[in-house]
Amino acid sequence: MTMHSDWATDLDEKSTERMSFRAKPRIKQIIQRAAALSGVDDSVFTLSAAYQSALETIAAHERTILDARDHDAFFAALDGSPSPSEALKHAVARHQATIESK
Repeated sequence: MTMHSDWATDLDEKSTERMSFRAKPRIKQIIQRAAALSGVDDSVFTLSAAYQSALETIAAHERTILDARDHDAFFAALDGSPSPSEALKHAVARHQATIESK
């Protein structure tokens, strides 16, 4: 049996915000059962699980993990970047002639 970890209590701030949602009866029963088995009420269980999932989702979107092959290909592409094309050179010249930098 795993012990419940209340991720939300680690935050040193008062709970002032409300969240409200509807759940299907079967989902609510499962959450309540899991909460009871963990020794917490369903609000604590649900909020903690949602908070942990939110942190994991944000972390997954904020960083990229490459395996060794992809890591090598990524840095090889950075190191071996091609020379600017004529179209790019013209675009830079047009930009410099058109836009005044401050």
